Amino acid sequence: MAQGHVQRVRLLYKTILKLHRGLPPELQVLGNSYAKDEFKRHKNCNSAEAAVFMNEWTKYALDMSEQLGLRGPKTAREIGDNLDEEALNHLRDEQIAQLYELHLAATSQSKEEKT
Repeated sequence: MAQGHVQRVRLLYKTILKLHRGLPPELQVLGNSYAKDEFKRHKNCNSAEAAVFMNEWTKYALDMSEQLGLRGPKTAREIGDNLDEEALNHLRDEQIAQLYELHLAATSQSKEEKT
C-alpha cells in the first residue's frame, strides 16, 4: 500500500510540473519552486495530512488544466483564482505568511515585466 501511495505522489508531482510548462516562464519557476518545497515539506506527514495534501494538489492540477485550456484553446481561462473569505479564515498563521510571500514574489515578477 505504501508503494502505491508513493507512486501516486510522484505522478501528481510530475503532472504539476508538466502543467507548469504552460505558464509564463517567471510563473513556471515560481510554481515549480513552490510545489517542490510543499512536496518536500509533506514527505513525512501523517496519513490524515497526506490525504488532505493529495486532495488539494489534485484539485490544483485539475484547475490548472482548465485554466491552461488543456482540453483545447477554447476552454482556457485567465490564470489564477481569488481565495474566498471562508478559505482564508481556515488558514493557519504560517500558511497566511507563506501566501503573502508567494504574493510578493508573484507581484515583483509582474512589476519587473512592465519595466
